[in-house]
Amino acid sequence: MRTDRVWPILLITLLGVPLVLSAWAALMAGADLPAWRALFTGRSTWTALALSAWTGVAATALAVGIAAWLLARNFPGPRWSHMVRVLGPMLAMPHAAFGIGMVFLLAPSGWLLRLFSPWATGFSAPPPWSTTQDPWGLGLIAVLVAKEVPFLLWVAASHLQRAEVAQRLTRDLQVARSMGYAADTAWWRVVWPQLWPRLRLPMLAVLVYSMTVVDVALVIGPGSPPTLAVLAWTWLLDADLATNAQGAAAAWLLACVLGLVVGLFLQLINLNLWGRHRTSGKRGALPSTRHGSGASNGIALLVGLYLAVMLALAVGSVSGVWAFPALLPQTFSFDAWGSVWSSASTIVTTLTLGLASGVSALLWSVAWLETAPRNWDALLRRVVYLPLALPSVLWVIGVHATTLRLGMDARWGGLWLAHTLASVPYVLIALSPAYSGFDPRYRFVAATLGRSRAAFLWQVKWPLLRASLTSAMAVGFAVSVAQYLPTLFIGAGRFASVTTEAVTLASGAQRSLTSAYAWLQWLLPALGFSMAAWAGKPRRF
Repeated sequence: MRTDRVWPILLITLLGVPLVLSAWAALMAGADLPAWRALFTGRSTWTALALSAWTGVAATALAVGIAAWLLARNFPGPRWSHMVRVLGPMLAMPHAAFGIGMVFLLAPSGWLLRLFSPWATGFSAPPPWSTTQDPWGLGLIAVLVAKEVPFLLWVAASHLQRAEVAQRLTRDLQVARSMGYAADTAWWRVVWPQLWPRLRLPMLAVLVYSMTVVDVALVIGPGSPPTLAVLAWTWLLDADLATNAQGAAAAWLLACVLGLVVGLFLQLINLNLWGRHRTSGKRGALPSTRHGSGASNGIALLVGLYLAVMLALAVGSVSGVWAFPALLPQTFSFDAWGSVWSSASTIVTTLTLGLASGVSALLWSVAWLETAPRNWDALLRRVVYLPLALPSVLWVIGVHATTLRLGMDARWGGLWLAHTLASVPYVLIALSPAYSGFDPRYRFVAATLGRSRAAFLWQVKWPLLRASLTSAMAVGFAVSVAQYLPTLFIGAGRFASVTTEAVTLASGAQRSLTSAYAWLQWLLPALGFSMAAWAGKPRRF
């Protein structure tokens, strides 16, 4: 065997075996015919499926539309750099923590209604409104849109911030303006068709997540009936084996419908409507997007929403007696933070799992990008991205079966494996652009100076890629902190993390303790990204 193939084969074995075993176990879990019959005859199945499709498609369409509108209003222009700078803190906040904060804002006893009561509404008690856990899933859609817009903007910014891309697009816009096109029309016909292909895969990732999310749907609804992902998760937690099998069948039904929706989206994308409209030769103005203060107001509204969520969690975490309709608590207490501090094992579990899985995912990704042939990389990525392509509730079934087979169920090692499998795709995605864009001439120069490959990596390449490496590590850590289903299901309730505690407490009435855990769920990834930014800065010695 060629020596340059040993490392790739070893890396494929380390990651590919548990991935393939998990995928196979997930496939076998849906092979119970009585469970399928019970699923198809259930009264709540089709309503839950419709809710999943409706909330997922609506959230994706709105997120893409809002992100495109904000991009059109800000790039290129003086507001562009300001918009990019505010994306990091918004991306660091996990979906579940943001959902909990939104509940505290939108609930009938939340801050928004307290702000206008009783002098404007006349309410002296919370009204019986379905502002959260609403049967239409509007609260869930609002949370998903608010979380996915910054993600799509960040993906676009990662492309538009490249100097050669920004210069080329700016030049194209100037040429279009000189040909008589209005500013807004030129942007949509010149910039957007070139940017849209970069957003296709992220848009599909948003669609998959929005249709299959469990923890956020548990926090903010809908509740009666829930989405199909939540219904499947509830059945999987049941002690009855037949109900468990029905949960697996529901997860597979969701996966099949998700595949159909993704296929429909791809067909719509392939129609290339923007390309046809761009080449039609018409100069008629599209809806105006390049003038006025709407973009500034849009970014300010988004930032204001995140600040309001963070403030609601911060105040809620130290609230004592807080009767409606008082805007602020009558008493403040740090008992919730004392309870968090007393459960140090929860924080330790979160930190150790995050660090271990983040480091493992980073080491594997670096080793793979350094040693794998290009054709091998293209093939393996289809397997590595399985945790992103499958519904999370279905994937956790397969990982749970794998940990059972390996004797790692309900153990820290099983949680580490599950978190690492979830982190590797994100770390690989975050690290690949830096590796693919690294100038190979540095290696040739180092070789002519007689430096070994190891010396080149330690003294040249990795120091130059330090910012990308630390950022990828922070991404893996943040993904691990946000894991809810694997921690609860594979840990068998023996291991608690800040995410499992926050989501579990969100269904109760302990506002202060829920807020403390939700705030901590945001604080840990934010600290991780801050440390990565500090470690990635160039320094002189």
